[in-house]
Amino acid sequence: MTAVATRPATPAPPRRGAGGSRQRREMWVLMLPALVPVLIFSVGPLLYGIALAFTDAESGRNSVTSFAGLDNFVALLSDDDFWQSMQVGLTWAFSVTVLQFLASLGLALLLNERLRLRGLARVLALVPWAMPPVVIGLMWRLVYHPDAGIVNSTLGTDINWLADFAWALPAVIVMGVWSGMPQTTVVLLAGLQNVPKELYEAGAMDGAGTWRRFRSITLPQLRPIIVAITSLDFVWNFNQFSLVYVLTQGGPGGRTRLPMLFAYEEAFRYGFFGYAAALGVVMVIIVLALLGAYLWRQLREAA
Repeated sequence: MTAVATRPATPAPPRRGAGGSRQRREMWVLMLPALVPVLIFSVGPLLYGIALAFTDAESGRNSVTSFAGLDNFVALLSDDDFWQSMQVGLTWAFSVTVLQFLASLGLALLLNERLRLRGLARVLALVPWAMPPVVIGLMWRLVYHPDAGIVNSTLGTDINWLADFAWALPAVIVMGVWSGMPQTTVVLLAGLQNVPKELYEAGAMDGAGTWRRFRSITLPQLRPIIVAITSLDFVWNFNQFSLVYVLTQGGPGGRTRLPMLFAYEEAFRYGFFGYAAALGVVMVIIVLALLGAYLWRQLREAA
């Protein structure tokens, strides 16, 4: 008799349904410890703030909160103080973000070179980052002091920088640039260290000078990092509160009153919680709109 060759049985593929559902359950179990705090401390207050914006909530033990619809948002349109704070906030955010980026880029390029005591210089560049905002504000109040401040002593002037209507906002912007430089510098320095050295060597062999290599190699390589850090800086600067509050408390005459300061005063000085919540909602919408337009333009240019 001739033996009949038989093919080994092919094992049946595992059922994806059971394995996939088990993996999803495990994924949710692992994600819950991180999701629960986010839901409690971020998503929850955000939704509560949005709901509060449509009410007439005020401070007071016997105050009754009722639904107000769009009344708070309509009131914002005719509030001159709100528009002034938005103008100040946008001027502050754009100025600090741009100047902070330019100064940080120059510092990052310097720290990326092979200098003596480069490690010490990098540590000193992080000093503002390690200082609490309250300490920074108090320190700059001393710097701008009209009688004993280092600015007037150096320039030989007697300007009251923080009380002058013309100089208060520029003075605060300088402080904002100084305090925000470290994190931007660290991010740009990390990006510079990841640029392949071969690109610079090839550019030098082709006869490209320092400026051309910077424009044709460094900036394109840093483009994703620049877009990310400037977007984050703009959000941080627009939502700034503590630095300006300690330095000027929004004065003089509202010249340095940022939107966050205005919302804080409406809520905790005057007790208009519903109105302040509407301010917060409008600020979030404005920031998202500006960031969306900026990111769309950058992605379109990169495509």
